[in-house]
Amino acid sequence: MGKDEANWRCLKAHFPTLNLVARGDWVRAKGAKTDLGRFEEVMNLLIWHLERYQRIDEDDVLRLVKAETDTVLSQARNDDTIVYGVGGTRIAARTPNQHKLVEALRAKDMVFAVGPAGTGKTYTAVAMAVAALKDKRVKRIILTRPAVEAGENLGFLPGDLKEKLDPYLQPLYDALFDMLPHDKLVDHMEKGVIEVAPLAFMRGRTLDKAFVILDEAQNTTVAQMKMFLTRMGREAKFVVTGDASQIDLPRKQQSGLTYAVRALRSTDGLQFITLTGEDVIRHRLVQAVIQAFEQTDAEIEKEERARAEARRAARAAKGTDTGPTTA
Repeated sequence: MGKDEANWRCLKAHFPTLNLVARGDWVRAKGAKTDLGRFEEVMNLLIWHLERYQRIDEDDVLRLVKAETDTVLSQARNDDTIVYGVGGTRIAARTPNQHKLVEALRAKDMVFAVGPAGTGKTYTAVAMAVAALKDKRVKRIILTRPAVEAGENLGFLPGDLKEKLDPYLQPLYDALFDMLPHDKLVDHMEKGVIEVAPLAFMRGRTLDKAFVILDEAQNTTVAQMKMFLTRMGREAKFVVTGDASQIDLPRKQQSGLTYAVRALRSTDGLQFITLTGEDVIRHRLVQAVIQAFEQTDAEIEKEERARAEARRAARAAKGTDTGPTTA
């Protein structure tokens, strides 16, 4: 209703021929059919605005009661803001590669976002998912991760299966809580509009009109990656995010992410976006850590190649050495 019911008074002033009554979260309107039709359009627009921007004031009401729905939605699409989070916080791409990711997600139905920690891969994807849900372009959001142990054993964690798995899914919850009010998020999750689940729960499903994000994809096996990608249904949007430098699979197990990058690179209809240390938006030291590790990895790889070459040269020399001769 706004402060001192200012929003409601403003709305009623623009529909003087209607008998309007508000009680809690419902509104009753009586009057001519034409006026009721326009009132319904305005109410839908006000609800859309509130869901998208998380706030509404008297100026917004004044603007929207006079506006055409198509015009408002067109202007919203041209805004470089992805979504407005809790308290009206503006969430937008902040680096060139994040902008590329946003454009790819708008243009393609399947996108791979690959890069190191802190580059905003998952956060940007979740923001795009929430925006799609608010704009009614999808009916639900599904966020999933493989439950791979990173130096820990799930069996020794306390609690039931959900309690064991929730720590692996917490980064997804964190992003959602930034973008949706707590009560709204809880309601969406209870109704199945938003689902956060381990990857194993995706098996056997067909996901229609859904925005689906597979996070930490470097820890999928090849079979899991194939299973996930083939869940794609009609009018669905699939996003795969991962960091090939943080694979927690057994040493001899090939990562589904690296396999998919190789297998699908030339496939039409999907797009790969690579993010780098320059896209890191966490603490400045995160970027320094990534650069240091990448440099050290390159040095180690160079040293290993040199040692391997030396071993091959030694074996070759030994093979041509016929040993001492006798008279």
